[in-house]
Amino acid sequence: MSGAGGVSSGPVGVAVVGAGVISAEYLRTLSRFPDVRLLAVADLDQERAATAARAHGIPLHGDVPTVLTAPDVELVVNLTVPAAHAGVAAAALRAGKHVYGEKPLTPTPVEAEKLIADASERGLLLGGAPDTFLGAGLQSALRAVRAGHIGTPVAATTAVQSLGPESWHPDPAFFYQPGAGPLFDLGPYYLTALVALFGPVSRVAATAARARARRTVGSGARAGQSFPVDVPTHVSALLAFSSGASANATFSFDSALPRIRFEVTGTEGTLAVPDPNTFGGPLRLRPNGSDAWHELPVHGRTDGRGLGVLDMARAIRAGAGRITPDTQSTHRASGALALHVLQTMTAITESAARSTFTPLATQVVPPAPLPDDWDPTAATLTGT
Repeated sequence: MSGAGGVSSGPVGVAVVGAGVISAEYLRTLSRFPDVRLLAVADLDQERAATAARAHGIPLHGDVPTVLTAPDVELVVNLTVPAAHAGVAAAALRAGKHVYGEKPLTPTPVEAEKLIADASERGLLLGGAPDTFLGAGLQSALRAVRAGHIGTPVAATTAVQSLGPESWHPDPAFFYQPGAGPLFDLGPYYLTALVALFGPVSRVAATAARARARRTVGSGARAGQSFPVDVPTHVSALLAFSSGASANATFSFDSALPRIRFEVTGTEGTLAVPDPNTFGGPLRLRPNGSDAWHELPVHGRTDGRGLGVLDMARAIRAGAGRITPDTQSTHRASGALALHVLQTMTAITESAARSTFTPLATQVVPPAPLPDDWDPTAATLTGT
């Protein structure tokens, strides 16, 4: 094969950059999809990259330049820490590779806009997490809303609360730096699901607070070490959508009471939506006039992180090496969607600082639902 621009058939060659905690799930999932071929793993810690590569039978490992110059690598999955997202993605695009990045796409919208423009100019695709909305739970929720089970959607109430990741993550400091915190770390799951359900956000209002200036690592080699907290750790937001719907959302690393809540209310009932940080169910409906919840069927895939990468790979092949504006919109976990969610989170941050509603200047087309017969484990690309 000859690189991103010259391949028109067969599985898409993929490299993973960043062999941290989340990479294990991506590697496990992607290794099961015949339409992608895992070719390389890169990390600043090259021994960690080597360990990940050996575990999944991946032929190449090393530093980022080594991976980016590999000719058969067409798509780079960027799993670095948020502060490195923009730099790694820009380097991959310069090397002629399509890029799929972990959330947030970049720390700031300006950086994301530059990446989207660069990808478009080079005829490359740019996409970003989360892809959990492609899982069975949220796809079934989308089908239930479109089928009219709750009538016209009116509002949503969402919350994700805990004491933060330092109790289980061995190196949690980056969760409390710009580009992370509960809003930027967990917010993308909830906000992406809301955009898929309601369409683009038009304006937001928010408050934010930081409970403690420092936190302590609770596990691993660094247990007992403290680190600074540089972002708000409790955020409450009110979102207005262009469709006329609204939502209130809470994102917190300050709660001793763990809570995950996602409810969508319509003119004819309320839907209890699955945790948007997962790929499965359950999905429950409470119609107007009923005093009980009813389980709704959940259909689709629960493979895990990597569904968006696969959907992007298939869009690349559909373009037969010629990526056009139409191709840019065919993959669902797109750069445009990730940018809109990033702009929404940035607007929430600005609103909390200014104590006023903050409008969003740009809009986005919600991702199309997956076909009922969409199968990640089926080989669909010519030559696979």
